[in-house]
Amino acid sequence: MFFIRGYKIIHDVVHGSIKLDGFMLDLAQTPEINRLHNIKQLGLVYLVFPGAQHTRFEHSMGVSYIAERIAQELKISEEEKDLVKAAGFLHDVGHGPYSHTLEYVFHDILGLDHMGITKDIITGKHDIIHGELEEFVDYTKIPTILENYGLDPKRVAELVTGDTANMDYRFFVSESGQQFYNEKKYLAQIIHGSIDADQLDYLIRDSYYTGVAHGTVDLDRLLKTMEIFNNDLIIHKKGVPAVEGMLVARALMYSSVYFHKTARIAETMLSRAVEYSLGGDGNEDILSMVDMDLLSWLEKRSSFGREVTYRIKYRNLYKKAFELDLDQLSEEQKEELSKLAAPKERRRMEDEICLKAGIPSGKALIDIPAPELLISEPRLTKTNVKILDDNKIYTLQKYSPLANALRKRRVTNWALMVFCDGRYNNQVSKVAERLFQ
Repeated sequence: MFFIRGYKIIHDVVHGSIKLDGFMLDLAQTPEINRLHNIKQLGLVYLVFPGAQHTRFEHSMGVSYIAERIAQELKISEEEKDLVKAAGFLHDVGHGPYSHTLEYVFHDILGLDHMGITKDIITGKHDIIHGELEEFVDYTKIPTILENYGLDPKRVAELVTGDTANMDYRFFVSESGQQFYNEKKYLAQIIHGSIDADQLDYLIRDSYYTGVAHGTVDLDRLLKTMEIFNNDLIIHKKGVPAVEGMLVARALMYSSVYFHKTARIAETMLSRAVEYSLGGDGNEDILSMVDMDLLSWLEKRSSFGREVTYRIKYRNLYKKAFELDLDQLSEEQKEELSKLAAPKERRRMEDEICLKAGIPSGKALIDIPAPELLISEPRLTKTNVKILDDNKIYTLQKYSPLANALRKRRVTNWALMVFCDGRYNNQVSKVAERLFQ
C-alpha cells in the first residue's frame, strides 16, 4: 500500500515538540482518539487544583512518546517500537467520562472497566462512537489503520492490558540459577508494568498541571538505566535512586492530589448521582459519553442528579461530618467496616444515616477509598522492580528499605469518611458517631 508521507508537530507542555507521522498521524485523526480531548485526565481534581484541566489526549500522546524513548534506549526492533508507540497512544481510548472517577461504578453495575473496553476498541469488537460521525465524516477504524501499517491489533491490545506482562510459571525457563520468561515480556512491561510509560507520564504531567512538586521524576536517568535481561524489562542498579524517586512521587501524588479529601467528596457525589441514575439496571451508553455529556445526562435524569450537577458546576460541595482513622480502629471495627466495601451494604448504611438524621435520602454519603484504589491503580503498592547487578537479578527490596516502607504507606489517613449537605452537618455527625464508634 502507498502512503503519502505527511506529518504534524504537536507542541506538548511536558515533552516539547512531538512529531506524528505514519500510523500515529492516522490514529490521531480517529474519533476515538479525538474523543479524549473532552475527558479530563484528573476528573474533578480541578475543583481543588484549578490548573488540572489537561485531558486524556495529552496523556495518551505523552505515553506514546515515552514508550518510543524507552524503545530507543533498549534498541529494540522498529516493528516492536511501533507496537509500543501504538499501544501507548491507544491505551486510554476506552475511558469513560471523568476518567477514573466513575471506574468503580462501571465495575459494580456494568461489570466493565476501561481496560477491557480499550482492548475491544483496538480489536474492533466495540464501537465507542456508535457510528455517530459516519454520515458526516469518512474515517478509518483503528484496527484497519493498524493492519494497514503491518501492526496486529490483537498484539497491540495485549500490550495495553498487560496480558503478556503477567505470564504464569508455564513460561519460565532457567539459566545459571536464574529463572526468567522465555517470551518478550518487556514489550507489555513498557506500557503496563511496575515502571512504565503510563505512570511516568501521568506523574510528570499531573505534577506540572496541578503545580504540586511531588511528581518530580528523574525520567532521563530511569530511561538510561533500563535494560532487557532474559526478555524482561529491568533496571540496572545505577538506576535505583531514580526508581526510589519515582515510587516516592507516586505515593505522594496519590495522597496529596488523586485522593485529596475535597476531590474525593466531589468525585463520590458524582459517582452516587450516576449510581442512582442508572438504578442498578446498567446503561452501556454512558461509557461512550464525555464529561459534558455526562453532566447533561445527569441533569435530566433525576432531582438528585440535577442537584449534584449544579453543585459541581458551582463548587458547592458536601462537607465532612465524620471521619474514622484506620490507626484508631480495632480488628473488630475493621472487619465491620470492610462489609461497607460492598456497594449494596454501603448504600443501606447511607440510607440509615439519612433516616436517623431526619434528612432526605442522598444528603449524606460514605467514602471508603480502599476498594476504589485497587481498581483505579492496581500497581500502587507494587514495588516488585527487578534490579540487575553483576549479571544477576535481584528485587528492589535488596537495595532499598524505602521500597518496603512505601508498600505499607497508606494513601489516605481515613478508613471511612461521612460527608453531607452542610446544612445537616450537626445531625449527620452525631448519627455517624453513634453508628461507627
